[in-house]
Amino acid sequence: MEPRTLLDALAVAERLKDTTRHCYTAKGRHESVAEHSWMMTLMAFFMRDEFPDVDMDKVIRMCIIHDLGEAFTGDIPTFEKTVKHEQTEDALLSRWVGTLPHSVAEEMTALYSEMALRETPEAKVYKAIDSLEALVQHNISDLGTWTPREHELNRTYADDRVAFSDYLKALRDEIRRDTLKKLGEQE
Repeated sequence: MEPRTLLDALAVAERLKDTTRHCYTAKGRHESVAEHSWMMTLMAFFMRDEFPDVDMDKVIRMCIIHDLGEAFTGDIPTFEKTVKHEQTEDALLSRWVGTLPHSVAEEMTALYSEMALRETPEAKVYKAIDSLEALVQHNISDLGTWTPREHELNRTYADDRVAFSDYLKALRDEIRRDTLKKLGEQE
């Protein structure tokens, strides 16, 4: 990638450092979208040995790029995001990806398509990590930052997204135990 093109792409991606999510950090500030993507990527890196038949480098690439559309729209929590929100984000992201060098745009477009379909093992692992990271972050944050809806979501969210993997189901169960302990429902 040409240096100016790289710098211009990074300037767009940098917006995610200041784009906050509905989650909070352990110290009580809003988490950024960039921090969410970084934590997901780290999770994928740590899970590499758990999925020997999955291209975890591809999963890592998915984690890195998955929320770039939010550089244009901001973060809308999954439980508030509508089809119209998704269409707007997809259109703005697609337009930007189209300005990138052909090889990069082609790879990103293919990854986004694979992620949307969620049929490959890589796309399934990526989506499970995306969902689980949000739960982990909620468990790390102060309970006072949770909305009433999040009390229930942290108990049940992502069960469907981990069903294909014994490892991810076990991870989800551990996250749920942390949630119940945080809510004072289990010690």
